[in-house]
Amino acid sequence: MKKRKEFDSIGYIDVPSDKYWGASTQRSKKYFDIGEILVKPILIQSIGIIKKSAAIVHRKDKQIPVKIANAIIKASNEVINGKLINHFPLKVWQTGSGTQTNMNVNEVIANRAIEILKGKKGSKKPVHPNDHVNKSQSTNDVFPTAMHIAIGIETTKKLLPSLILLNSEIKRKVKKFKNIIKVGRTHLQDATPISLGQEFSGYQSQLEDCIERIKKGLNEIYNLAQGGTAVGTGINSKKNFDRKIIKEIKKITKLPFKPTKNKFAALAAHDEIVNFSGTLNTLAVCLMKIANDIRFLGSGPRAGYGELILPSNEPGSSIMPGKVNPTQSEAVTMVCVKVIGNHNGITMAGSHGHFELNVFKPLIAHNILQSIDLLSDSSKNFALYCIKGLKADKKKIKEYLDNSLMMVTALAPHIGYDNAAKIAKEALKNNSTLKKEALNSGLVNEKMYDLIVDPKKMIIPS
Repeated sequence: MKKRKEFDSIGYIDVPSDKYWGASTQRSKKYFDIGEILVKPILIQSIGIIKKSAAIVHRKDKQIPVKIANAIIKASNEVINGKLINHFPLKVWQTGSGTQTNMNVNEVIANRAIEILKGKKGSKKPVHPNDHVNKSQSTNDVFPTAMHIAIGIETTKKLLPSLILLNSEIKRKVKKFKNIIKVGRTHLQDATPISLGQEFSGYQSQLEDCIERIKKGLNEIYNLAQGGTAVGTGINSKKNFDRKIIKEIKKITKLPFKPTKNKFAALAAHDEIVNFSGTLNTLAVCLMKIANDIRFLGSGPRAGYGELILPSNEPGSSIMPGKVNPTQSEAVTMVCVKVIGNHNGITMAGSHGHFELNVFKPLIAHNILQSIDLLSDSSKNFALYCIKGLKADKKKIKEYLDNSLMMVTALAPHIGYDNAAKIAKEALKNNSTLKKEALNSGLVNEKMYDLIVDPKKMIIPS
């Protein structure tokens, strides 16, 4: 492998000649070779958006020569479009500020800009990674800004559309199942009747609330730290630079980003992301409940609840022929466990902002972006390959309903709680029907029983 020498404040180091990264990145590859997880491409692309925006502002304000600014903008576009993704080799587990990743982007853009200007890679001439690409910036404001940009993009482009799709499929089932009356269950025991549509309306309501929480949480994510530089004071940046660069970021992303009200808080703490992660944690709790209910209601086909017929997407067993498993539900519940774990990590990381800087930024970024990604994909798959194809086993549902003892609840206002309880217990003991034992009690006649114990009347207030 051919090498070239690059230098930084520590000295010279060999860098692969075919790579755009420089000395700082090369040292990071050596000293932070921890695990296999790389910094997510969307975070790299978001930093590229910041570098492009800064170059546009500096070109307008004549802080950087037009030729150099244009080359930086062109190179940044290549980063944003993912064309240079192979030049970002760094792992998540690095310095807590994310300096190595910011410098990785600075070096790649600088060397690519140098190449565009027919210069020599690694020379830092005519484009310098710090003096030009990182001008008016610090990792301490770039990285949190990139975190917020990445969250905003991924949530609006992936997560919300997936959740809206899932919600629409559940809504269709609410309508389709509205007239199917079934046994309700509390404590995993038989309860009074409910329609299958009502049951699914609960899922829909949960999900709609989650969508609204996420949208509300995004309002805080749109606050950007850019312009705070090293400690929040804005040292080495010009007045109104924050406003100008965020205006450009807003143009590129088409999202309503704005300067944060307090840059000291934005660098030293990440409460906004902790809060947003909390909405994802709630979503995970919601999806866990929905997926488990559907998994249980679809259990069987002969020794389970069997009220729902799940789509047969793939063989369920390598040894048991003909078996079909609730695989989509299982995938969703695993994702939910991971998201809940990620939130715990973000919570702990968010609590470790010391003085003017939180140094858990790469962990926070990785966890929140992974959660968004997993929730987006699993919700979409769940909608298309489970909810959409769900069917009700009306025969099984009616069988359970006809044998339910808890319909005796309808009798309680007429014959008293104790008498109703006695009837239910007698039916259970004798393995007979509720109606038979009610008539045997002499407390109701058949006409009265049929009028009162009507499942259709029991799913709404009397």
